[in-house]
Amino acid sequence: MSNPKILPARSIIGRHVVNEWGIELGRIEDMAIDADSGRISYVVLVYRGSLGGADKYFAIPWDSRTFHPGSQEFILDIPRDLLEDATGFDKQRWPEAADPSWATQVYSS
Repeated sequence: MSNPKILPARSIIGRHVVNEWGIELGRIEDMAIDADSGRISYVVLVYRGSLGGADKYFAIPWDSRTFHPGSQEFILDIPRDLLEDATGFDKQRWPEAADPSWATQVYSS
């Protein structure tokens, strides 16, 4: 794409998410749009647990990730092992919005 600031939704879904060290954290499963503002509230990160563990779903605030146009990956500044112990959400019961305290809870684990 010529303008990486404009991304079609279909180009975001399924995109890999890595941390700043290039370690894969998962992929973007879906996005939640705030119906009132029309803005992306959060993206759903699917994290695959170590050694074939169950998938975990995380509501990641849109503003907490960056996009790297060269690699076409999203970057989330978090170590992989912190996601291993963090609490996700049930994919059948999406949160209303991304929890603003999520990063604080994860980093304080």
